[in-house]
Amino acid sequence: MSDSRRDGPKALSGLLPEELFSCLGLDKKFRAKQIFKWIADGARDFSAMTNLPLPLRESLSRGIPLFSTSLLATLQDPDGTVKLQIGLDDGSAVETVLLTDSSGRKTACVSCQVGCPMGCAFCQTGHIGYARNLEAGEIVEQFFRLEDSVGRLDNIVFMGMGEPMLNLEAIRRSIAILTHPEGRQLSRRRITVSTAGITSGIRSLADEGPDVRLAVSLTTADPELRSSLMPVNRANPLPELKKAIAYFSEKTGRRVTLEAALMGGVNTDEAHARQIADFARGLNVHVNLIAWNPVETLPFTSPGNAETRNFTRRLEALGLNVTLRMRRGEKIGGACGQLGKSVQCGIAPQDPEEDPWSDGKEDQKD
Repeated sequence: MSDSRRDGPKALSGLLPEELFSCLGLDKKFRAKQIFKWIADGARDFSAMTNLPLPLRESLSRGIPLFSTSLLATLQDPDGTVKLQIGLDDGSAVETVLLTDSSGRKTACVSCQVGCPMGCAFCQTGHIGYARNLEAGEIVEQFFRLEDSVGRLDNIVFMGMGEPMLNLEAIRRSIAILTHPEGRQLSRRRITVSTAGITSGIRSLADEGPDVRLAVSLTTADPELRSSLMPVNRANPLPELKKAIAYFSEKTGRRVTLEAALMGGVNTDEAHARQIADFARGLNVHVNLIAWNPVETLPFTSPGNAETRNFTRRLEALGLNVTLRMRRGEKIGGACGQLGKSVQCGIAPQDPEEDPWSDGKEDQKD
């Protein structure tokens, strides 16, 4: 086994069992399955893999590491939210967040890019710029590092730093690793991929899988306002986004979640409620609302409780199925839209409760 990492993987966390077998030059395939299972079960060095022969453990320890990332900091909000700052081997960093609902279910919100190129006006991450896509191992390690910190997780959402549809192949590999029957065995019904509205990615997910939940950050169905708040709307206008969502539901049989961050006096009046209802008409969707989480450098305010309740009631009166999500993690910069301020390492600026990711009802399809 070569000690060189120049042309090989950074770490073993991003490899499937058959790839571990080849990469490590093992003579027995079941050894690769053992290593894969150990990584999923919490081993962070080969010395912990007690069912491997000692000479093999010692030999493997001199080669490719299990993980390429490091845990830089752990922050905990009084509401129970946990945020990890995770260092990457190139000196940059990302953040990943644990959310716990009222039933005790634990959801990992993981990042897929260093920064984000989408430039959404209300999102902290979109204002720190973009450096690169994460590799599958760097994504998987966020999930495992959260489990190291807080115990076994129930759900994962690709909704942290970055746009998942711009790194879909790494997302697919991450899901293949986390759901593999020889490893973590996470159920696909517990996985959500979120997008700001990249229609080609939505269609690709429908056509090529994996078969997971989809959430779309809609925020507003006013085309001019959405283009102002979310530049993605210019290349992926609302009529095309609606067609892509309909295609996804028809192809997969799954309901899609429409996410809306509510900003005081911006997207919470009756006209905006009617526009969302018009957009949702004919679609198999559920609407998740959350009051915008403050970012001190951005020119928005959170709506008051009455403003939020009134908007929720307007949508319900228009026949929509709506959940109002609780804000969590605000005190540690771990709330939706707040990630990234403390991990800007080398990124150049660019222009451009209940289970918080569902309505508490299980899809009919696994």
